[in-house]
Amino acid sequence: MYTIFKIMKIEKICVVGAGTMGHGIAQVAAMHGYPVTMIDIKQEFIDRAFEGIQFSLNKFASKGKISQEDVEKTLERITGSTNYEDAGDASLVIESIPEDMKLKQDLFKNLDDICPEDTIFASNTSALSITEMASVTERKEKFIGMHWFNPPPIMKLIEIVKTVDTSEDTLNTIIQLSKEFGKEVVVCKDAVGFITSRALQAFVTECIRILEEGIASPEDIDKAIKLGLNHPMGPFELLDFTNGIPVIYHAGEEMRKVYGDRFTVPQTVRMLYHAGRHGRKSGRGFYDYRKE
Repeated sequence: MYTIFKIMKIEKICVVGAGTMGHGIAQVAAMHGYPVTMIDIKQEFIDRAFEGIQFSLNKFASKGKISQEDVEKTLERITGSTNYEDAGDASLVIESIPEDMKLKQDLFKNLDDICPEDTIFASNTSALSITEMASVTERKEKFIGMHWFNPPPIMKLIEIVKTVDTSEDTLNTIIQLSKEFGKEVVVCKDAVGFITSRALQAFVTECIRILEEGIASPEDIDKAIKLGLNHPMGPFELLDFTNGIPVIYHAGEEMRKVYGDRFTVPQTVRMLYHAGRHGRKSGRGFYDYRKE
């Protein structure tokens, strides 16, 4: 006997968190015809997000990948808001706020009261437990991980994370939507770090240990990884480009709790994180960008 899964109709998408990942996700959804509400806590964050989307769309247009009409129609599909109540008519809410479990749980608890019971909740977390987030809601079967990669309009993968409670209808709806966005998907069970973040954390942590042991400079480690392992970017370039130092700091803390000392956050990452040297956007990370 075959099980027939229901694909739920997604009519409107809400993205909570208008940072680099959030506004990139909003752009992808709008480029594929979906009306999108982008929510953040300050209007200046919304304004900055629209500037980022406009810049990205113009780059696509300059390369002939989309028309100027496409740029204008995409922007028309996106609205910005600082009011969580505006998520109330969304078929799908994608969360992309900082990697802090309490912040995410507080958000989803609030949205659980605002959104209709058939609204799907998805988290763009790169490492935190989807099950733990879902535990504060009354829609555990409609809760899923939807891990995008930076920058969302260009990177092809979406890592879909299924909890023991996620329904097959929810899973298949998000798989179909992701493919509609032109993405490739992988599906994994909920486990801290999933596939990609767990593998990347181990790799980057070992590269930082090579640096801390004085074996080689950041420049030479990056060069070795790029030319010897055929990576497009070295580990330090990658962390700086994605402003990934806060991510690797928080992800490492969570993974150490589950997997033990092999994921202990290196001291260098702790110091850079607390010094506010988070990468290119902050002016400094492993490298100094202030003179560029």
